[in-house]
Amino acid sequence: GSATNILVPDATAHPQGSSGAKESLTSALKGLETIAPLVRSVEETPEPISTDVHGTIPSWINGSLLRNGPGKFEFGNTHYNHWFDGMAMMHQFRISEGQVTYMSRFLHSDAYTKNSEQDRIVMSEFGTLAMPDPCKNFFQRFLSRFVMMQPTDNASVSFVKYKSDYYVSTETNFMYRINPETLETLEKVDWSKFIAVNGATAHPHYDPDGTTYNMGNSYGSKGALYNIIRVPPEKSEAKDTLQAAKVLCSIVPKDKSHPSYYHSFAMSENYVVFIEQPIKMDLLKIVTCKLRGKALSEGIYWDPKLETVFHLVNKHTGEVSSVKYHAKAFSTFHQINAFEEDGFLMLDMCCSDDGQAINNYLIQNLRKSGDALDEVYNATCRAFPRRFVLPLHVTSETPTGQNLNTRVSSQATCVKTRQDKVFCQHEDLHGDDLYEFGGLEFPMINYSRCNTRPYRYFYGCGFRHMVGDSLLKMDLKDKTFKVWYQKGFYPSEPVFVPSPDAKDEDDGVILSVVLTPSQDKGTFLLVLDGKTFEELGRANVPVDMAYGFHGTYSSLNYYFHHCCNREQNKV
Repeated sequence: GSATNILVPDATAHPQGSSGAKESLTSALKGLETIAPLVRSVEETPEPISTDVHGTIPSWINGSLLRNGPGKFEFGNTHYNHWFDGMAMMHQFRISEGQVTYMSRFLHSDAYTKNSEQDRIVMSEFGTLAMPDPCKNFFQRFLSRFVMMQPTDNASVSFVKYKSDYYVSTETNFMYRINPETLETLEKVDWSKFIAVNGATAHPHYDPDGTTYNMGNSYGSKGALYNIIRVPPEKSEAKDTLQAAKVLCSIVPKDKSHPSYYHSFAMSENYVVFIEQPIKMDLLKIVTCKLRGKALSEGIYWDPKLETVFHLVNKHTGEVSSVKYHAKAFSTFHQINAFEEDGFLMLDMCCSDDGQAINNYLIQNLRKSGDALDEVYNATCRAFPRRFVLPLHVTSETPTGQNLNTRVSSQATCVKTRQDKVFCQHEDLHGDDLYEFGGLEFPMINYSRCNTRPYRYFYGCGFRHMVGDSLLKMDLKDKTFKVWYQKGFYPSEPVFVPSPDAKDEDDGVILSVVLTPSQDKGTFLLVLDGKTFEELGRANVPVDMAYGFHGTYSSLNYYFHHCCNREQNKV
């Protein structure tokens, strides 16, 4: 059953805190189990089916876990090259009175529809260039190379909310509004019709009143800009989507023809923090990828010679801070939390000292086995939770050359090196024992209670494989953690659901979808106690699933408000 504080191979050899554990950071793993079944095409389950519940699922949980991720990796005899390219598949686990139903549907994007009609890949994706139509003559095929690549509308990364509506999103300018009740694809929404951006991340942040912040690039005659976007919480009329969205401010890249790639950003109570990392996009290569017969992903590269730069933007005024905070080169996909205290901004995120990982997630790599799989895993840099401490009130009077971090409890440093530059060194939010679990990714907090505020706990997946293979609950108070791990089981991003009468931050449950590549239909929804991290129950699903990315929990009272209103509007 639940394995709370387990010891893993090697962990016994290095008691916690000894320097020995550090060595295991570099010690290679051998004999990894093949996870090929987790990146295979699966069938959709368009009608809800019941699951087999073991243990107990608390009766107060009344809502749905909505998940998104790739679910189809080929059409006819053409196949995708990169994990991010698979066609978006939406999943819904409806939980009510201790019972769970499951359904899944493919997103009816233009990419999915056109590919299905022609039974081949006709829309290019991040790591896959669609080949010209073989029926066209040579000259037409040659000319088709000069047509700009259309951005994909395959919104496979996450479920997000704007003005109380649910959307599925990727990182291009297209999103789809979804009925969370039926997983029906409702309408395609194009960011660029509302504001001057060519896309937005799939990781917006929310203020308590529902105001949503996001980031998107724009590419104009002046080169690339990073834009902070604000979407109001309310609709002015029933059929609104992104109306009244505004660009709060634009940040100029250090190098306009090579802007940084970013998957997300951080937000505290008063600031949006943009992390400009050394994962770069060569715009010339990206614009000419079709001409050169290369996938878009080939235009993205890691430049370890550059520093990572934090840009602070005041959420209320849109003013960009003239002080820039620098750190040594690292890459980040997901932030954990950010909050302000004592005149500092604490910025917690999952960081990796290398930015090549994105290129390792080719489908051929994920489907490898034996030594070849071990080799790919051992070449991929792990991500670890770190805290940067940024001093907010740096003026011309602030002394240079000394550590400005006066927080006694923190080992992070921040040193003003010149008028408008502060160099930051992180502190680890973990002990040596986390190395044994392959670091941590897919971080999650009790968002409604702790986002932008001081907090104590966060959750995530341990990565002793190319995908998550354990669930971790980290305690910032003493940097210890609790673990749920079972050999051969691969849990997805943990989603925290607070209990209705919660007193403490960790009062609630963790929901995670667990896949078992070695068993046919070995899929279940796992429910863990948020406090003890003990397993409460699981709901076995009698169908196969592919390993997905992100999800969200939607409580059922949401449906009643909206579906009733919508039905009334129809009438």
